[in-house]
Amino acid sequence: MEQLLTSFLLHPFLFSSLTSLFIAFLIKKWILNTSTINKHLPPSPPKLPIIGNFHQLDSLPHRSLRSLAQRHGPLMLIHLGSAPALIASSPNTAREIIKTHDLVFLNRPKSKITERLFYDYKDVSVAPYGEFWRQVKSIFVLQLLSNRRVQSFHFVREEETALLMKKIEELSSSSSALNLSEIFTLLTNDVICRAAFGRKYSGGESGKKFMLLLKDFSWLLGSIDVGYFIPWLAWINHVTGSYAKLDRVAKELDEFLEQVVEERMNVLKRKSNGDERVDDEDREDFLDILLRIHKDNTAGLSIDRDCIKALILDTFAAGTDTTSTVLEWAMSELLRHPRVMNKVQNQVREILKGKPHVTADNLEEMLYLKAVIKETLRLHPPIPLHVREASEDVRVMGYDIAAGTMVMINAWAIGRDPMSWVEPEEFQPERFLNSSIDFRGQDFELIPFGAGRRGCPGTSFAMATNEFVLANLLHKFNWTLPGGAKGEHLDMTECSGGTIRRRIPLLAVATPCSC
Repeated sequence: MEQLLTSFLLHPFLFSSLTSLFIAFLIKKWILNTSTINKHLPPSPPKLPIIGNFHQLDSLPHRSLRSLAQRHGPLMLIHLGSAPALIASSPNTAREIIKTHDLVFLNRPKSKITERLFYDYKDVSVAPYGEFWRQVKSIFVLQLLSNRRVQSFHFVREEETALLMKKIEELSSSSSALNLSEIFTLLTNDVICRAAFGRKYSGGESGKKFMLLLKDFSWLLGSIDVGYFIPWLAWINHVTGSYAKLDRVAKELDEFLEQVVEERMNVLKRKSNGDERVDDEDREDFLDILLRIHKDNTAGLSIDRDCIKALILDTFAAGTDTTSTVLEWAMSELLRHPRVMNKVQNQVREILKGKPHVTADNLEEMLYLKAVIKETLRLHPPIPLHVREASEDVRVMGYDIAAGTMVMINAWAIGRDPMSWVEPEEFQPERFLNSSIDFRGQDFELIPFGAGRRGCPGTSFAMATNEFVLANLLHKFNWTLPGGAKGEHLDMTECSGGTIRRRIPLLAVATPCSC
């Protein structure tokens, strides 16, 4: 073996190649050292060659990043392969990035995954900051997510929630456990689809396929693109099948979205031709508006068919996943804490006083319910890491940050920061009853939906659904864990993906309330 190794290393061509690589490595290292010698960089944990700090991250990076931040500080620099990443883990560091230097950190990092799934960055969530992004965001907000539009969709929330309550009542007669994780996903998908596209897409075999596609989509968004962090190892994605899955999901999603657009264009065409068989609904939905802008070039913006599909995908994916995740964790925490469950149910039922239906005015009175949702968002932000990228060299809190540096704002760690919260690991909704802290991006102690120009535009839509559905669930049913299990024994393990959901679906038993 020793002789074979010696002859291998002494082979003239190989020896010269290895020598060249070694010299190139030394030159690169010297250049990097000299280029950073006068830079004041944030504290960093020790890293390994090639992989950087990847070995210190597990499948739930928001947790391992907090552990690193506890040792190295709330603003630290790590290296993911060859890519530097700035990690912000406190309200002050988040404020510095999102508010003080917002214009510098408005772009998202580009990768093959986001490029392929979002039609070469033609959507709102990952499109580069600029005039196109401002225009499509304006359309997105004004035509679907403004407060006026959110309130106009109240009838959709009422009808879909009523259907859900009826379904739960029918299933409760057998005293069997309900899969609330699945129920919440279907409900929020139906609400989003009806509000944005005028119809549901969850029924039948095609609906089941679409829901599986969205699940794969979420998984891909939460997966690591090795080629982005270590370019010369991009081939690993081909070996593991990640890129093959990416191509399949992108292709099948495109086929589905193309069908959605084509169906609506045919309906509009028939309606314009006076076909009396077409439902003459006056209410113009989001897809109608997008197609009108596409056809007439209104709003001073030209959007193509891929842009329409990218915006539809934003609506489907972001609206369904984040909203259902909040409901899932809220019910999980209530089942774990019977005291809080009883207190919020008593308030909801006292306010309704035997009335069969929850109204928007009722919700405004349910302050403890709102506190329960805020506390859920503090402990379980749907998207724990808000990712951005520096567009130019910038100085943050005295540290030099180079252009192209990835930035991760750890909203999960910020929500559990002991400098901001008393007993931060405990579920205590009471902390919000006499607190002005809110989740809409003005208070950096609580940023589950991000903040600044890149903050989630769908916050109002999501919260209107969450409050209404949760109030109905607590008003009409009493809830227990299957088999009489104790709340403290409920498994709260997370799983990674585009959003952080429960690893094990939430099962609960519903008993109709006679109140």
